[in-house]
Amino acid sequence: MAPTYPFSEPDGLTLDPTYERLRREEPVSRVTFPFGGEGWLVTSYEETKFVLGDPRFSRARTVNQDVPRMQPLIAPGESILTHDGADHARMRRLVSKAFTVRRIEELRPRAQQITDELLDRLDNPGDLVEGFTMPFPITIICELLGVPFEDRAEFRTWSNQVLSTIGGHTPEEAMHGMMSLYGYFTDLVAKRRAQPTNDLMGALVAARDNDDRLSEDELVRFGITLLVAGHETTANMLANSVITLFEHPDAMKRLRENPETLPNAIEELLRFIPLGSAAGFTRIATEDVQVGNALVKEGDAVLVVLSSANHDKSIYPNADELDVEREVGQHLQFGHGIHFCLGSQLARMELQVALGAILRRMPGLRLAEPVEFRKGSLVRGPVRLVVAW
Repeated sequence: MAPTYPFSEPDGLTLDPTYERLRREEPVSRVTFPFGGEGWLVTSYEETKFVLGDPRFSRARTVNQDVPRMQPLIAPGESILTHDGADHARMRRLVSKAFTVRRIEELRPRAQQITDELLDRLDNPGDLVEGFTMPFPITIICELLGVPFEDRAEFRTWSNQVLSTIGGHTPEEAMHGMMSLYGYFTDLVAKRRAQPTNDLMGALVAARDNDDRLSEDELVRFGITLLVAGHETTANMLANSVITLFEHPDAMKRLRENPETLPNAIEELLRFIPLGSAAGFTRIATEDVQVGNALVKEGDAVLVVLSSANHDKSIYPNADELDVEREVGQHLQFGHGIHFCLGSQLARMELQVALGAILRRMPGLRLAEPVEFRKGSLVRGPVRLVVAW
């Protein structure tokens, strides 16, 4: 039987050393996943990029199938995350205009205003997660989508259930979270249809009703995907970045003295920090494909580990060291290929605004309590981050 994966419980922001050995000896290896049995695990940069970019590895083939995976929930249908080819392109076109570089830059002043308001209210000492890193991206994605901010407590609970892995919520709780989000967005779509709005959900409803380019299920799941991905990843990446800079005081000092270098430093933080706790987003081979050292057979499941690929020393010399002056190039934190993260520009802008403000406004920033990390979640991040300045 193939080795059990994950190899160990995620330890803060540290990668299991097994990844480095596999990148060197067996970058495409057989493992047994927590749900669905055996599949292929890809840990190196070039092979990860190959799998993500090759259309012979299908997300659609995972829909409603008990495939090898990290999460208890079986992938539902009609989602931008599970469509391939033309169906994926159709859905992506509908929402991509909201995430262009120009549109995101138009949001920057509002992001700065939200940042300043939240930091003005933060206690000293105070919990940076509850007071800033979580409400900041939630406010932005709520305003972008047209989701009431006052509902954040409910959808945060549901999001945590949906993102659960082994050791987190039960399969029944994960299903409850998904069904709750589905019901929430079904109601929101009905409200937007009865009373059209200029927000993103209003625009997607209009596309559904006027051009019939989105099915009802696609529309609801689109909202769920954008809401969950639009706050969980950025919120945790922001908190993790602060923790990482605490651990690298020279880098924090350099960024305070040279704030113009922050955009490049954020790319290095995105490369360096293992945001995901393990492999994710199963793909199924539609034919036999040679991937590095392995022949992947038609029907085999393949999962990639983005954080491991980003620490591949054949691509990044001294990959396990944070170097905010590094020319990062194409890291894989946002993925690659047709499923490249739709919100990557939004995330970059949010990180630039938020980290820039923290470094500028909190010159004496320091940890006030030990950091406790979440357990049993697909996304790494602190439960609390109590700081003083």
